[in-house]
Amino acid sequence: MSLAGKVAVVTGSGRGLGLSYAQELARQGAAVIINDMDQAAVDAAVASITEAGGKAAGVVAAVGSTETAKALVAGAVENFGRLDILVTNAGVLRDKSLLKMSDEDFDLVINVHLRGTFTCVREAYAYFKENGVAGRVIAIGSPTGQRGAFGQTNYAAAKAGIAGMVRTWALEMKRAGVTANVVIPVAATEMTKTMPFFRPAVDADERGEAMPEFYRKELGFGTAADVAGLIAYLASDAAQNVTGQAIGVGGDRMQLWSHPEPIISEFHDGGWDYQTLHNEFDARLGDKQQSVGEKFPELPEELAAQVAK
Repeated sequence: MSLAGKVAVVTGSGRGLGLSYAQELARQGAAVIINDMDQAAVDAAVASITEAGGKAAGVVAAVGSTETAKALVAGAVENFGRLDILVTNAGVLRDKSLLKMSDEDFDLVINVHLRGTFTCVREAYAYFKENGVAGRVIAIGSPTGQRGAFGQTNYAAAKAGIAGMVRTWALEMKRAGVTANVVIPVAATEMTKTMPFFRPAVDADERGEAMPEFYRKELGFGTAADVAGLIAYLASDAAQNVTGQAIGVGGDRMQLWSHPEPIISEFHDGGWDYQTLHNEFDARLGDKQQSVGEKFPELPEELAAQVAK
């Protein structure tokens, strides 16, 4: 299970979930390239690994462009001699409802999440193929990309697109022995800190206390460390047969998400013209329509009281 001798790039790893992933990879023996736009954050993240006895170096750059992707792969090779693992975690949020979302809001989120994942994976895979490395690609998704979320058109599009790309890459990379998977974290982040529903869990975590079991078990909501173990596992040789999967993890829960599949097939001789659909759609498909958005269970009384404060 050791990652000794492996080299990983983790985008957006100066803080938050990305830092936790990088620290866990280093803890398991990998040398890690830290990436962030903030030099101070990169320096602090690198120090947190090296001071614990691990190996790390930094690349300060904004993810999205091919130039940054090339710099990240080059940083791994120049500092540690190779590249084995890519974790595409970098992201930004510009949440607004559809009519309030500007072109700039949309383009920025798509560029960092979706294009940034594409450019970094393309560059890493080129290195893997050229050097005969059975590499690991671990992209970070979101429940929003699976289910949708109010005010997140840009983010939902990016995360759904990432899942679609990973399924394609699993097919394209198979012969080279490279795996590609999506991890869907459900954890305390800067975003969830602003949401009253999660306040009791986030407050407990910030006090250094265990989160209430309702969050960890019923919601599958936990800490960054709860996600990091899956990242390290998928990066290991033990996961060589796991590819093309979307795996959710948070708190005490792990989930394997299904790929989109038809839930019902109906046939009509001569096809489905306008009048036929008027006559038969409701009877055939009306009660089979799928739900959208996440549905959270009701908070227990004592947690609801904390949220209401």
